[in-house]
Amino acid sequence: MENNTSLQQQLLEAGVHFGHLKKKWNPKMLPYIFAEKKGIHIIDLNKTVEHLQETAAAMKQIAKSGKKIMFVATKKQAKEIVSECAKKVNMPYATERWLGGMLTNFNTVRKSVKKMQSIEKMLNDGSAESLTKKERLTLSRDKDKMEKVLGGIAQMGRLPAALFLVDIGVEHIALAEAKRLGIVTFGMVDTNCDPNKVDFAVPANDDATKSIAIITNYITAAIAEGLAERQANKEEDDNSDEANENEAKARRLEAEAQAEGGRGRRGRGNDASAPAGGPGGAPKRRTGGPGAGGPRRPAGR
Repeated sequence: MENNTSLQQQLLEAGVHFGHLKKKWNPKMLPYIFAEKKGIHIIDLNKTVEHLQETAAAMKQIAKSGKKIMFVATKKQAKEIVSECAKKVNMPYATERWLGGMLTNFNTVRKSVKKMQSIEKMLNDGSAESLTKKERLTLSRDKDKMEKVLGGIAQMGRLPAALFLVDIGVEHIALAEAKRLGIVTFGMVDTNCDPNKVDFAVPANDDATKSIAIITNYITAAIAEGLAERQANKEEDDNSDEANENEAKARRLEAEAQAEGGRGRRGRGNDASAPAGGPGGAPKRRTGGPGAGGPRRPAGR
C-alpha cells in the first residue's frame, strides 16, 4: 500500500491528474474523472495507479515472452522521452511521423528500411567514392530523411506484438492499423479521448512533459524487468541442459566401464572351468579294464 501511495504522490507532483477543459471532455471518460475544478476535469489518480500497474504487468509479460512492443509518440513534448525509453529496452519506436501503412503495409516499409541500410553501407564502406560529389550529397540527404522516419524501426524484422501510444487521439492512424491487425494496444488516455478504443488505457494527462515522462519511465522499467527475467530463465535453461548433458555423459561412461568389467570376468571364468587333464587341458583317456566301463567278456570262455 505504501508503494501505491508513493507512486500516487509522484503522479500528483508530475501533474498527471490535470485533464482537459470540461467542454472538451469525452463522456466515456466519466468513470476516471474525480472532480471538476475551475472548468478543468481532474483525473482520479487511484484509477491511474490501478490501470498503470495493470498495463505494466501486461507489458512485462510480453517482453518476457520475447516479443516486441512498439512505442508511438509524434507529439513534440513526447518525442524525446519516448525514443530514449524505447532505446533503453531495445524496442522499436516511431516519434517523427507515422507513415500510413507502417504496420498494414509492413513489407513495403521493410523495403524502404533495406534501401536506407544499403545507402548507409555504401557511404561507409567507400563504394560511393566513385560517384560525383553531388550524387554523394543527394544519397546522404536521402539517408538522413529516411533515418529520421524509419530509424526507430530499422531493427524490427516482424510486426510488433503490442503498441504503446501517447495520446490516442493524435495517433489514431497507428491505433486503427493495430486494431485491423489484432495487435494489443496500450495508451495514455486524456479526458478528451475514448478509453474503450485501446485494450489497456492509462487515464493520464498526455500533454505535460513530466506526466508523459513518469508514465513512460514506469512502463519501461516493467519491460526491462521482463527482459531480465527472460535472460535469467534462458541462462537457467542453458545450465540445466549442460547439467543434463554431463549427467548423461557420466551415465554412458559408467555403463561402458561396467560392460568392460563384465567382459573381463567372463574371460577369467572360462579358464577356471576348463576340463582337467594333460597338458593343454586334454581329457584323460579311460582304460578298458574291469570296472573301467569297457565291454565285459562273457564268463566260461
